[in-house]
Order: sequence, then structure tokens, then C-alpha cells
Amino acid sequence: HMEQQQAAFGKQQEKIAHLQKFIDRFKAKASKAKQAQSRVKALERMEKVAPLLAEADFTFEFKEPGNIPNPMLSISNASFGYRMEDAAPRTILRGVNRSVLAGQRIGILGANGQGKSTLVKTIAREMGAIAGTVTEGKGLNIGYFAQQELDVLRPQDTPLEHMVRMARDLGAAAKEPTGEQALRGFLGSFNFNGDMVKQAVGTMSGGEKARLVLAMMVWQRPNLLLLDEPTNHLDLATREALAMALNEFEGTLMLVSHDRALLRSVCDEFWMVGRGAVTDFDGDLDDYQRYLLDEAKRQREEAKEAVRKTASDAAAPAIAIPAPAPAPVAPLQVPTVERTEASAGAGRDQRRLGAQERQQRAEQEKPLKREIARIDERLSAIGTEKAGLEQRLAQRLPAAEIADVGKRLKALAAEVERLEERWLALSDQLETLAA
Repeated sequence: HMEQQQAAFGKQQEKIAHLQKFIDRFKAKASKAKQAQSRVKALERMEKVAPLLAEADFTFEFKEPGNIPNPMLSISNASFGYRMEDAAPRTILRGVNRSVLAGQRIGILGANGQGKSTLVKTIAREMGAIAGTVTEGKGLNIGYFAQQELDVLRPQDTPLEHMVRMARDLGAAAKEPTGEQALRGFLGSFNFNGDMVKQAVGTMSGGEKARLVLAMMVWQRPNLLLLDEPTNHLDLATREALAMALNEFEGTLMLVSHDRALLRSVCDEFWMVGRGAVTDFDGDLDDYQRYLLDEAKRQREEAKEAVRKTASDAAAPAIAIPAPAPAPVAPLQVPTVERTEASAGAGRDQRRLGAQERQQRAEQEKPLKREIARIDERLSAIGTEKAGLEQRLAQRLPAAEIADVGKRLKALAAEVERLEERWLALSDQLETLAA
């Protein structure tokens, strides 16, 4: 038993040393750019929880890709979107001019429905460009991981059959041993042990399927990873393992994710997909949060404007029939005020009305502002607690205590995410009231 423990400890130390080497290498390279700085911070966080991750029940790594072309690909004057059976194509992104260079780590940002997946799918060759060209570097080998990839799995086949078929399809191009024993061993490293390699994929959970797709992707030793919301189906252990593996990946990475912690820890630069274009995003992820808020507000305004326009178009009849004057819509339920004949009286009433509206709005805003203040207070308390815990991790602690501290840190991170979401929703409501 002692030997086992020693071996486990040795393996853990080796893993920590590996991580440390990676962190040092990255820090030496990191420029002063805002994103790189936030990635250094993320790596420092990883450094603190390294002992924990080293205890994780599951880790994997991307093997070093063979050759890495540079540029990996160039996109010029391209339009991306959907081709329709019997109609003109629906263009979502226009005028795309971008190159992807060896070793870039790009986070792809943008509000929902703005074309992030369209961009990734086109690069992944799942869709063709509608106009322009996408030129691939010689020897480009893409690993694509997305929600719909789980549908590519054959429900009646087993993980081993999937691996055997893939090895056969790749033939001489395969970079890994293709014998059944080797494939079983490889699946074992992704936690497909014993009978699981012979279990029909259709009976597996979403998380297990995602892990199989991940395994198949890693086996092909890609040099460009395209990941579209990769963590949606993954359990916590696989998610952490993925973040670690991506951090050590030597190739090029393009990642679409709503998981800010993941973006922060694996990307050096960001592209913004929005309003029909792909541009550089120079801020960090906090700036991005504010951008999303503004974008949501802009879309609400546009929707309101469209409704108003439709209403006014509908109100203008083709023939000049005197239309009944539309009743003014009061934004809030305000007691109606008797109009006096004197215009001075009318002005006074108007002011009183305005004051009543303001008072009512203030009443509605009060609970929202109170809750925002409470959230701010809690976030600052969490910050203090986290700093204390991370300081404790820096000391030599017994393993059990490290695990406890790690669990608490994880719980706090989850709470922060929840509070931030709530904070955003409340700010949204406040903005709507003020509009």
C-alpha cells in the first residue's frame, strides 16, 4: 500500500513539475497585452490548484502535432453563411480577411446568433464559403469538436469499433499505433476501461459520448483545434482535464465558449464576431461582458424601433380617411390628472405627472439596486476568502486539507459565476426601467 502511495505521489509531483515548467515558459513569453496578462493570472490560479488537478481522476494530453504549417490558413474577401436549396444563400458574415498563424490561441467572442459557429464550421470544412477563399497551409490537420459532433457517433457501435474504423479510414496517415491492443490502451487513458470499450455508444451518457469524441480527436494528433462550446456536455473532471490539456497543446487553437474561466485560461487573443463582421477584440473578458450588455440593449432598442415602425406603417391608411387619434400610452400606471383650462395649470400638472412617474420608477428601482449592492458586497467577501484560501495552498498542507481547500475554491468560483450572471440580469432590468 505504501508503495502505491509513493508511486501516486511521484506521479503527482511529476505532473506539478510539468505544469510548473509550462507556466514558467509561458510567463517568459507573455507580452504586456491585457489578454496575456489575464492568462498569466489564470495560470497563477492553476499553479495554486495544481496539486488538486494532479490528484484528478482523469487527465489526458494532446500529443505534439507533427508539422505545423505557417500560416495555418488564410481567409480572403470571404462571405460565410448558409446555402439554400432553391433560394439565394443566407450570408451571415461578409468581408472576412483573416490569417491564422502557427501557435495562435484565439478565443472567438460574440453574442448568440451572430455567426460564431458559422465561422468555425466553415473553417472546419463542414460548410463551404459563399464567396472569397479559404486557403489551407500544407499539412493542416484539423481537430473539430462541437455539439453536433456527438450525432456523428453510431449508436449501435462500441468505442473500440469507432476507433478501429477511424484507424482504418486514416490508413497510412495515422500517426498512432493502430493495433487493437494499442487502441484499447488509448481508450483506457480516456477512462473507457474494461467492458466499457465493448458497450454500445447509444446507451452512454452525453458526458461519456463527449469524452469519446474528444478521445477520437486527440488520437488524430491535430495541429489546429476548433472547439465550439466544448464543455457543454462534460463533467467537471473532464472539463478540468480539457483546460489542462489545451494549456499544454503545442498547436493552434480556436475556441468558442461561454465559459469565461476556460477562455481566460487558454486564450491569448480574441476575435469578435458581430454585426456581420469578424474583427480583433482588444479588451479583456470584463470589457467583453460590458460589450454583451450594450449589444443586448442595442438589440432591444432595435426591436422596439421595428415594432414602432410597423405600428406607424399600419396606422397610415392608403386612402385619406381621418383616423381616430391613437390614445397616448402611459409608460407607467399614473393616476390621471384633471386638465385645467389655464395653460399654467397644465404645465403644473405635467410636472406633477413627471414627478409621480419618477417616484414610481425610483420605487421599482430600489429593490434592484439593493440586490446589486448585496451582490457587490458578497463578491468582495468571496474575493477576500479566496485570497486567504490561496495563501493556505501556498503552504505545505496535508493532502486531505489541500482537497478541502480545493473543494471550497471550486464552490466559490461557481458562486461567483452565478452572482455575476444575476448581477448582469439586474443591471439589464435597471437599464430597461431607465429607458
